[in-house]
Amino acid sequence: MKRLILVLLLVVPGLARADLEFTVTGGNTRAKPIAIVPFAGNDPSQTDVAGIIEADLNRSGLFQSLPRGDMLERPNEPGQVDFRNWRAVNMESLVIGRMNREPGSDRMSTRFFLLDVYRGEQLIAYDMPPVAPDQLRYVAHQIADLIFERLTGIPGIFNTKIAYVASSGFGPSRTYQLLISDADGFNPRTIASSRETLMSPAWSPDRKKLAYVAYERGRSGIYVHDIATGVVKRVISEKGINGSPAWSPDGTQLAITLSYETNPDIYIIDVASGRKRRITDHYGIDTEPAFAPDGQSIVFTSDRGGQPQLYRTSVGGGDAQRITFQGKQNLRASFAPDGKSLALVNVENSSYRIALLDLASGNLRILSDGNMDESPSFAPNGAVIIYATQKSGAAELATVTTDGRVKQRLRQPGDVREPAWSPLSR
Repeated sequence: MKRLILVLLLVVPGLARADLEFTVTGGNTRAKPIAIVPFAGNDPSQTDVAGIIEADLNRSGLFQSLPRGDMLERPNEPGQVDFRNWRAVNMESLVIGRMNREPGSDRMSTRFFLLDVYRGEQLIAYDMPPVAPDQLRYVAHQIADLIFERLTGIPGIFNTKIAYVASSGFGPSRTYQLLISDADGFNPRTIASSRETLMSPAWSPDRKKLAYVAYERGRSGIYVHDIATGVVKRVISEKGINGSPAWSPDGTQLAITLSYETNPDIYIIDVASGRKRRITDHYGIDTEPAFAPDGQSIVFTSDRGGQPQLYRTSVGGGDAQRITFQGKQNLRASFAPDGKSLALVNVENSSYRIALLDLASGNLRILSDGNMDESPSFAPNGAVIIYATQKSGAAELATVTTDGRVKQRLRQPGDVREPAWSPLSR
């Protein structure tokens, strides 16, 4: 096992990768005006905390920040604020703050305030715990999350992570890397690197592990990587297909696709013991399982009706019920955190697009506008979906809000595929 990890799934934490580059479209016509004043005591040449908060909120498409050159004052305490100055530039909300170095340490503490400009009221006053300088980006993301939730009622996702697969090179020199980055694309870190395909990353519910598919000399296996320790465990590697891992809500099991007995079917495997049980037993191809958030059922893709469609069955097995009927094909389901809807790939007229299926009504709504969109994954607040798309002959990542209004492109050199959005940190 050690040889496998070192040679075929080489962990390269220090390998440099370019940050994902964001472009946002849509949303600005209804964006809320907000001013984020540079924090007193912050050295922006190292980590511009207010600038990161501003970028997070602007990237959501729900906020439009005031340029710093248009600010009539730069307060850092509520008593210094003249609300008339902010009403004059049509701001609705104001963020101010101060940073202080802890005595005898390089650790920085941050105090910030969120103010309602028109009411002249304080909405948030918060002291963030002191952190080392290299942790200030995460403090900024946490502040942006608090502001976003207070103003929208929706949990923020700026302090989450994204896992994805990047590939580069051609022919025998092609390499694959499994990476984790911050939700804004910064701090990419290589988890695994291989000359053979890496695919299907899936976060454990506690955000501490990644399951994924890798190959050794052409044979697939399902692996679990501990993020903190770097320890890699091979969970299973049967003959034939070993694919599409999906975690159970309690983090003890994986739903997977195996074909070693007959044709591809859905199995559940206990991660600790390796014990597995078969959930589907059909002559069709059953694949791409996804656990419902309550852990009681599984949605999967099957061609048992002639074309790939989505079906639902109990975790105990038994009859499966078809749940998609609109479009030639529907596949690769991802549950919303509340379990009320599915993100999926809808195929019609040779176009692969991301769609949202309301499970109660059966209504299906197309969200993306590409011709080759795939691998949807919900953000943990249920308001955004990340997916892979083809642009100018290369694969890149994109996001779309569940109302279809705000879209983003996440560019990086090479092909970038198979995104998976982490849960919220606990």
